[in-house]
Parts: sequence; C-alpha cells; structure tokens
Amino acid sequence: MIGIDMIKTSRMQKLMEKFGEKALLRFLCKEEIKLVKNHKTASGFWAVKEACSKALGTGIGAECGFNDIIIYKTEYGAPHIKLSEKIINNFKIKDTSVSITHDGEYAIAVVVIESF
Repeated sequence: MIGIDMIKTSRMQKLMEKFGEKALLRFLCKEEIKLVKNHKTASGFWAVKEACSKALGTGIGAECGFNDIIIYKTEYGAPHIKLSEKIINNFKIKDTSVSITHDGEYAIAVVVIESF
C-alpha cells in the first residue's frame, strides 16, 4: 500500500504564527514537536501523517487518527514512523517506509506500508 501527500508550507507557517504550539498539538505529540525545526519541518510531518492514512485507505478519522502515527528520526536524521498497536493489528502491518522532501513552497511525503 502506498500513500502520498503534499502541503504548501506557507499554510503551516500561517497556522503556527496564529496558534503557536497549539497548532502543532493538533497533529503531533510532544516528542514529535521536539523534532520540529520550523514550519517546513512541521509541514513535512503533516504530509507524512496524511500519506500514511491514505496508504491505509482510511484517511485521518475514526479508524486512524493523528496519534496513531508517530514520527521519529534515526541517529542519522532519517524519518521513520511507529504505528499504534490498534493500526498494526487492524491492518496487519508488517513494515513501513517513509520519505519526506521539500521543494520551494511545498513539502511532500510518501509512505509505503507492507502488510501480511
């Protein structure tokens, strides 16, 4: 299963300017917020969570919420995702891969999910 998402980074910049950390708390946990360097990083994280929910075929909602997808980075800075037990069990997830890129005013993420 594969999902992709793109967001205009200025959209996230406006949200962060208006609401500060409250904007980030809508879709990120405290540990993820610690990884956010600026609005572009936050945009990439938004795109990851949207792409993951699309790969699952659910979108963000009752079956898969933002808190079911946790983003972390390796010691080399590569992004990875950890899914909740609910998601792993309901969708029989075996493995995940994620990639984030930024180009100009856009952040793009691709998530690949392998299931049993």
